[in-house]
Amino acid sequence: MILEHLMEEIIPYVIHLLEAMGVFVIAFTALKAFAQYALKTFNFTDDTIKIELAKALALGLEFKLGGEILKTVTVRTLDEIYVLAAVVALRLILTFVIHWEITADTKHCNEFHDIKMAKDTEEKKGFQFLKKTANH
Repeated sequence: MILEHLMEEIIPYVIHLLEAMGVFVIAFTALKAFAQYALKTFNFTDDTIKIELAKALALGLEFKLGGEILKTVTVRTLDEIYVLAAVVALRLILTFVIHWEITADTKHCNEFHDIKMAKDTEEKKGFQFLKKTANH
């Protein structure tokens, strides 16, 4: 009885804390990404900023999902469970889509980096060849 009362008193604060942490992570990283894009005069070719923002969105959603899961402890009616289940399902879908986007963007970014490195290596070899032939 005492434990149940204690849980009813503490859990709403923990839920609000988790929700606030999720909002903070998302808001802070969104502002940071905006500032990075602004410094690059809104050149959207840098996928690393997008990947970082997507990771923060996923993390923020996970904090908020944790709060939703804790809400299951305080739910009293079946209608509340239905609404809570819908919210949890929506957040899980969003998290899955964001993780899928992170994977795709990371793969694209890595392929671009590999192509650029190969091109730079070829240019260095050509420069070294020209340097050697000029010295002889």
